[in-house]
Amino acid sequence: MEKAVFLDRDGVLNEMLSNRVKFVNNTGQLYLLEGAAEAIAEFNKAGYEVFVVTNQGGVGLGYLKEKNLVRIHEHLQSLVRDKGGSITEIAYCAHRPNAGCECRKPGPGMLFDLAARHNIDLSGSVMAGDHERDIEAGKKAGCKTVFIGDGPSSADLIAPSLHSAVQPILDLLSENK
Repeated sequence: MEKAVFLDRDGVLNEMLSNRVKFVNNTGQLYLLEGAAEAIAEFNKAGYEVFVVTNQGGVGLGYLKEKNLVRIHEHLQSLVRDKGGSITEIAYCAHRPNAGCECRKPGPGMLFDLAARHNIDLSGSVMAGDHERDIEAGKKAGCKTVFIGDGPSSADLIAPSLHSAVQPILDLLSENK
């Protein structure tokens, strides 16, 4: 089984609720955060697959068409490739926020599904996100966790950005080799 890096999307990889964009509803609203694509490339160079796990309740609420979400994710993949990185798969929960599904974070469903399909050792992997629901999902799945942003958080580590968290995440992944 392999170890992997699981990343939340909004607020970790791209801007959200910023001066330029409130929510990402089309490719023109996708602005990568500084160093995010490069961070993914560094994880890849170290031999780790990267997965994105994101709640996208706007689909279930009717604010975003699923075909537009797919285009946004294709664009995200392209931006990351341009910097030498690769996202193995982007998983999303399109259910309404209060649907009660297991795939919506803080539920661990997306992580369990990806792990089963890609032979991932969740106990040796890392989940990074900018909300406590991301950290809860990671913990429920058995991952080590990294909070991106200003604490407080129940995460194993806190870092101001994904780029600044690269080495700490690699250190977590190298534990118990």
